[in-house]
Amino acid sequence: MNMIITCSRNNEFNAREEMKQVLDQFKNHSYNITITKLSGILFIKTSIDPKYVIELIKNKIILEPWSIRYCSRIIPIHNEVKTTVMEITNGVLKLLKLNKDDRYRITIEKRNSKISTKEIISKIAKNVPNKVSLTCFDYEIMIQIVGERTGITVEQPNSILSVLKLKRSESE
Repeated sequence: MNMIITCSRNNEFNAREEMKQVLDQFKNHSYNITITKLSGILFIKTSIDPKYVIELIKNKIILEPWSIRYCSRIIPIHNEVKTTVMEITNGVLKLLKLNKDDRYRITIEKRNSKISTKEIISKIAKNVPNKVSLTCFDYEIMIQIVGERTGITVEQPNSILSVLKLKRSESE
């Protein structure tokens, strides 16, 4: 997977069709959209850079706000690992390329897993010498745990597309 889509419960098929329409605009690429067993969660594996897809959707929302109705959030994923503390920590450390003055934040969203959030955060923080900041950070380490699969993203703030937030900001 290189993107996670969230939607409201029982709208997974509508969200999948919405994303198909977006992804079908690209020529010569492949994609696979999987509706997970968890309500409101879809996985996408595409040959297109997720950042580019998110920018396309942002522009689409700005021009035609009604065109995206079922997708709630679009989360880029840079690395997928098994849901273990060691795999997640190693996955984060492989992606992390911070300058010495960069501050970071760790955000974990857990679904269908009993893995310890505190343990993950402490293992990562122990291996990263940079300062942590919950409010004023340069990079966000986003960990999406979905059962046995975990998606990891290391991005600057606001890399996740929240459709509702964008629509609200555009209407003001």
